[in-house]
Amino acid sequence: MEFFFELLIAFFLIVSGIFGFVGSFGMIKLKDPMSRLHAPTKATTLGVGGVLLASIFHSVLIEGRLSMHELLITLFLFLTAPITALFIAKWHIHRHERPETLPDPGEDGLWATHAVEQMEDVPDHSKN
Repeated sequence: MEFFFELLIAFFLIVSGIFGFVGSFGMIKLKDPMSRLHAPTKATTLGVGGVLLASIFHSVLIEGRLSMHELLITLFLFLTAPITALFIAKWHIHRHERPETLPDPGEDGLWATHAVEQMEDVPDHSKN
């Protein structure tokens, strides 16, 4: 049974290594920042997640104890990665787009990234 556990741990380590490699390679090779944004936030997050799963399985199945360190790292990683991606995307939009070049926002009437500049142009829907 221990061989099966070691095989499971090795599987997660190999899969996480593949995801980490693909994420790092994508960050280097993709051309524009918005494409490059997905490489570290998606693939590398899954790579680190696989290492953490392997570590959790090792501590529970092989050592017979549960370590809270891996769970806290996982929680921190899955909370911070989307926030970081949002900030990078907002920076890209603010740097490269003007309110005139953005597509129509639809019902909302304005884009959140350029809300301050457009406030006087937006019809007030709250009076309906």
